[in-house]
Amino acid sequence: MIKSMTGFGRAFSEGKLRNFQVEIKTVNHRYLDINIRLPKVLLPLEDKIRKLIGEKIKRGKVDVFITQDSFNNQEIQAVLNKNLADSYLKCLREIKDEYEVRDDISVSLVARFPDVVSLKYEEEDLDKMWYDLKDPINSAIDLLINMRAKEGQKLYEDVISRCDKITGMVSAIKKRAPLVPLEYKQKLNQRLKELLEGCIVDENRLAMEVALFSDKACVDEEIVRLNSHINQMKQTMNLSEPIGRKLDFIIQEMNREANTIGSKANDIDITNLVLSLKSEIEKIREQIQNVE
Repeated sequence: MIKSMTGFGRAFSEGKLRNFQVEIKTVNHRYLDINIRLPKVLLPLEDKIRKLIGEKIKRGKVDVFITQDSFNNQEIQAVLNKNLADSYLKCLREIKDEYEVRDDISVSLVARFPDVVSLKYEEEDLDKMWYDLKDPINSAIDLLINMRAKEGQKLYEDVISRCDKITGMVSAIKKRAPLVPLEYKQKLNQRLKELLEGCIVDENRLAMEVALFSDKACVDEEIVRLNSHINQMKQTMNLSEPIGRKLDFIIQEMNREANTIGSKANDIDITNLVLSLKSEIEKIREQIQNVE
């Protein structure tokens, strides 16, 4: 069954040392584009998170938000960058001597400079963190996929319904097409009689003109190919693999055949049918833009 590319999933985990909250949302995109926002302490796990998501989601723009509430007795130390502090002090003294300004250098002033004092966290066990984190990620992905599947079912029903409408229009075109050369012959014959004012019409010449017109207006091949594309569309919609790009290619070919029929038919009834047909094709194109 097809899946939409729009979905959302949220999951939580509660542990002895930390809680995780994972939110994943997806929208349509030509390829798989994963963007992850997570605490700095979890950055070493980003590749694992990306791989886990890529195994279950094949297409779409994926935004992942991970937050952590830690309540363990993690050791935190303030660390002095002595070399950087010495450099700042040297610069300040040079400014004082060069410009003869008041000396107001203090400990609090130097400590406020970037990176003079930084916090050093006790290294955590990444394997343990991953063990705690992967379950809520999987749960959020499963919820998202379930939402995408429900939306995909609606897309499936709509596209199949429109394919059936197109099939009916193609049948009407097929029924109408053989009548076009006959009507053209009648109109041409009547026109020639009016112009020649009672003179005998050359039947051979008339038959040749009708044959040329019939050949140019023949849409049999386009009808066969269009019906084939409709069947391909329906078969593809029942595949369990990602099908969005394949559907996009099929709809392009359907539109191509419809345009050819419209340009060759030279008949107002067929032209009107083609316009309605192209309208349905465009509606299908809009829908499949959100198919994974």
